[in-house]
Amino acid sequence: MILSTVYAVTRRLLSPPALLLRRDVTKDAELLVLRHENAVLRRHVPRLRYEPADRLWFATLSHLIPRRRWPQVFPMTPATLLTWHRKLVAMKWDYSQRRRSGRPPTAAAVRALVLRVAAETPGWGHRRIHGELTRLGHKMAASTVWNILNRAGNDPAPRRTGPTWRQFFAAQAEHIVAVDFLHVDTINLKHIYALVMLEHGSRRAHLLGVTANPTGPWTTQAARDFLMVTGMNIAGIEFLIRHRGGQFTDAVCADVGLRVLKSPPPAPKANAHCERFIGTLRRELLDRALLLDERHLRRTLTRYLEHYNGHRPHRALSQLCPSQAEAGPPRPIDLAEHRVHRTAILGGLINEYQIAS
Repeated sequence: MILSTVYAVTRRLLSPPALLLRRDVTKDAELLVLRHENAVLRRHVPRLRYEPADRLWFATLSHLIPRRRWPQVFPMTPATLLTWHRKLVAMKWDYSQRRRSGRPPTAAAVRALVLRVAAETPGWGHRRIHGELTRLGHKMAASTVWNILNRAGNDPAPRRTGPTWRQFFAAQAEHIVAVDFLHVDTINLKHIYALVMLEHGSRRAHLLGVTANPTGPWTTQAARDFLMVTGMNIAGIEFLIRHRGGQFTDAVCADVGLRVLKSPPPAPKANAHCERFIGTLRRELLDRALLLDERHLRRTLTRYLEHYNGHRPHRALSQLCPSQAEAGPPRPIDLAEHRVHRTAILGGLINEYQIAS
C-alpha cells in the first residue's frame, strides 16, 4: 500500500516536467535503443563492410559530433574515420582518370584524308602531304602524318605503288579522240552506217556522217566537212584511235597533225570508250526506234547527241553532262522549293528535266 502511494505521488509530480521535456527524452531514448542495437550487432558480426556511400555519410556526420563522442557514436575507430575522410579529399582532387596522357588523338576525318591523298597521289611523301594539309589550313605535325601512313601499312616516303592504268589513261584522256562506225538496219532492212567520234577527255560525242556505202574517200571527206563546219579546236589533241577497217584513211589526220593508233583486229577493248558509247546509243535509242532512211537516221542521231552532250549525266564526269563539266557544276538548290519541268524528245523515248522558271 505504501509503495503504491509513493508511485502515484511520484508520477503526478513528474508529469508536468515530462510533458515539457517529452520530445528531447524521446530522441535520447531512441538513440539509446540504436546504440544498444549496434552493440548487439557487433557481438554477432565480427567485421562490418561499408560501401563508399556509407563511408561518405559517416565522414560527413563526423563534423557535427564532438570528437570526444566519436568512440560512443560511430561503430569504428576515429583513425578509420579520419582515413576515410582523407581518401574522399584525395578522390576529389584526383584528375588522373579525367584526362588522357600525351597528345590528343587525330580526328578520323583527318586520318581518312591523309590516306586518301596518299592513294590518289602515289608520288607524295609524308612531308608533301603535310604541306598540302597546311595549305588547306589544318595545322598538325609532320610526324603525325608519318605515323598515320606507317600504321596503315603505307611507306611514308614514295614511291609506293605507282599510278594505276585508270590514273594513267585519265591523265592522257584529254589528248585522245576515237572514231568508229556503227550500223543500223532500217525498216526495209537496208544497212546504213554512221561514223561517230568521241572525245575521251570531255566525253563529247559527234556525228561525222551517215552513208550506205562507207568507203575511204567518203570517210576522208566526212572528216574534212566536220572540221570545216563545226570548227572543232583540235589543239592539244594528239592521238586518234580507230580500228583497221578499209573505210579509214589517214589523210585528214596527217593534215591536222594527229597520230593514228590502230587497234588490233579482234580487240574491241582497245577502243573501249567508243564501243561503250555505241552500246549506250543502241540501248537508249536505236533498239527502241524504227528508222526509215539515211535522213531519218541523221536527224535522230543529231537530236540524241544534243541530249547526250547537254543533258545526259556521265559517271566519269561526277554525274555531270559534258556541258556542265566544262562550265562548272550547278548551284545547289532545294528541289522542294522549285518546280521541275519535263521535256520529251524523240517522241518520248527520252525525257529531259529542268527547273521551271
